[in-house]
Amino acid sequence: MNPSVDQHESSPQDGEPVTSGIRSLRELIDVVSGRSIKDQLPQEDAGFAEALPFPFLALVGQQEMKLALCLTLINPAIGGVLLIGPRGTGKTTAVRSLLDLLPQVERSACFYGCLPEDVEAGGMDAICPDCAKKYAEGRSLTIHDRVKLIELPLNARLEDVIGGIDERAAIHNRLLLKRGILAQADLNILYVDEVNLLDNEIVDSILDAAAMGSYTVRRGPISATYRSRFSLVGSMNPEEGNLRAQILDRFGLRVIVQGLADPQERLEAYRRVRAYRQNPRLTISQYAEDSNRAAEEIDQAKKLLPMVKISDEIAGYGIQLIQSLNIDSLRAEITLFEAARAYAAADNRDIVTAADIIEVAPMALRLRTSKFMTNYFLEQSQEDHEIQEKLKTIIPAKARRRATKKGP
Repeated sequence: MNPSVDQHESSPQDGEPVTSGIRSLRELIDVVSGRSIKDQLPQEDAGFAEALPFPFLALVGQQEMKLALCLTLINPAIGGVLLIGPRGTGKTTAVRSLLDLLPQVERSACFYGCLPEDVEAGGMDAICPDCAKKYAEGRSLTIHDRVKLIELPLNARLEDVIGGIDERAAIHNRLLLKRGILAQADLNILYVDEVNLLDNEIVDSILDAAAMGSYTVRRGPISATYRSRFSLVGSMNPEEGNLRAQILDRFGLRVIVQGLADPQERLEAYRRVRAYRQNPRLTISQYAEDSNRAAEEIDQAKKLLPMVKISDEIAGYGIQLIQSLNIDSLRAEITLFEAARAYAAADNRDIVTAADIIEVAPMALRLRTSKFMTNYFLEQSQEDHEIQEKLKTIIPAKARRRATKKGP
């Protein structure tokens, strides 16, 4: 036993009060509840990230790329955009910067996806009872919502893309389907980075959904059909591999993205990127007013688009151009004319001019010719000619004339 320790404090005698240092019941409760522990353990950052994209209007140069993306926002019928270029040219940055410019769209307010056009096509029986009641009362079946940018990850599985069995429901011995990325992309923009590196099965599913505007998922005894009316935006580096001709044809506009050639533009791009990295909120705020104005103009152009017409004369110029380039795909006309209509709407006009065709033709028609198909058709033409020549030597002229008079 240490003789310096006071025996009264360390071991109180019977009948003497115990001194604990706590002077009131409230103080005792505070100590027991651990209030002092909270003060000693500061909370850590939860790590949540906020979307702060680089401002679209802060992009330096790359006028064709910015024009193609804006036209796609105005008119989804263009068929999307493919950005082709080396690394570090701002392709992905440009696509993600569209968040502040995305227009409004009409979406169904019903869980079952009922729309006014369903009533026009199939009557009141074509929609659910709740929507039928709303329609009869004159209430809207749709809501205004902003278009979303849906990104397809490179490591996405097929079930992630098209949907599959809901694992949480399967735990409880229930079979439910959950929506995939393609269904989530309905009336939105689907962005596929490094599109040339996707697995073939995923590429095929995207192609089918984009072509039909819907797709069906079947898993065992259950199936579901989802709408997938999206604008497809892709980017790729040709150094990493070519894109299959089948999916290349699905992209409307094709933009070749090269590095900035002007030294002053490159310096300005560096300064803007540095300012954004130092203070992204400040940089975004500096372009906020112009970004809001640009978003309003895109919305107005989208509303004007249904009234924009293209005359037979102007359309004839486009057809002649396409045929002179030996382009076989009919998607060339669709992309060219729809892009020209969007360009006119963006200029607040309801008539497409020849200047509009000239402006959008390179984006709409490049990478559509095929030397393989040209040579293939030439060989087949030669073969057909040889067949006809052989027929002339084998079948008498009189018999040939008789067959011609009879017709099919």
